Amino acid sequence: MSGVPRTQADRLDELTARFPFPFTDDTYRYSTNVQPAGVPVPTAQGQWGEAVVDVDVEYRTELAERAAILRRDPSRQAVSPHMRPAAWDAMLTLMRELSAAYPEWFTLDRLGEGYRWRNAVLGDDVDFRYGDDASLPASDPLAYIGSQVQEDIVLLDQREQLYADAGVVTFAADWSFGFDLGMSFLEIHGPVPRIHSERIITRAHDFLMRLQPHQPYRRTNWTLTVGRRLDVSTETYPGWGPERAMVSAVDDELFGALVHLRVEVQHLIRLPDSGAVMFLIRTHMLPLEQIATVEPWRERTASVLAELPDDMADYKGLITYRERAAEWLGTAGPT
Repeated sequence: MSGVPRTQADRLDELTARFPFPFTDDTYRYSTNVQPAGVPVPTAQGQWGEAVVDVDVEYRTELAERAAILRRDPSRQAVSPHMRPAAWDAMLTLMRELSAAYPEWFTLDRLGEGYRWRNAVLGDDVDFRYGDDASLPASDPLAYIGSQVQEDIVLLDQREQLYADAGVVTFAADWSFGFDLGMSFLEIHGPVPRIHSERIITRAHDFLMRLQPHQPYRRTNWTLTVGRRLDVSTETYPGWGPERAMVSAVDDELFGALVHLRVEVQHLIRLPDSGAVMFLIRTHMLPLEQIATVEPWRERTASVLAELPDDMADYKGLITYRERAAEWLGTAGPT
């Protein structure tokens, strides 16, 4: 891929320039916080949000990690039989988004009764017939498009409610796609504190039920993660869970390098042919030591963490080191 930074410092600078810093105030509460997609958002270091599908310097690395996770645990990808049309719809929609946003790397052309897909980054050159699984170099269209985008993908079937009936999710933040498969949108969000009493989740569900094709929206979500781990699903908890309890004991230099601000940019898209709702989750991470180099980010993140209610901090899994993170950021500014 042309333009990939050559050094670790260059790579980190590029990620910082594109980082979707999530806080607009010194306090944080759950909200639907949806906005139209495709509108650039300026930040203190650059901007983000120009494209629905984001391709950055981690593209090859993250796709290789996804492939390795799926080899170890195929349950991270599933398509219920009635969702086959939605999977094809999702694949073609994402290919169109990629080719529109990055024409130098991706192209999708009509080829007789089929299509030709080219991915210059990975060297893919694929002719396929829409609806014919056998024409793809993967088991199904969702499996294939999951090998082309950094986003996790969940497809929601709309009946009397929305149901998570298909997806490829390898970078979940403390949840399990395999466990949630087949659940309704409201059931999936049952454990989240405050959102039911404040009717946030029902408003979000109603919004999704009314979503129209060709009118994508987005929102952000955030947490803290120890280490640069994309896969912090419940399936892998034995590998990362103990780190939460241990990180508060490390020295300040290591603490700032280990603890990451983890932000999800979530896109909400009504697929035009199947009518399913596609939920894209793109994960971005920066260590606190990098957040601290951007003074407005350092100050605001410290304020948010210091004020965050205990029940929200507990649900996000950072209750044991939230205060340490707020204090670390509070003292990491210019002297």
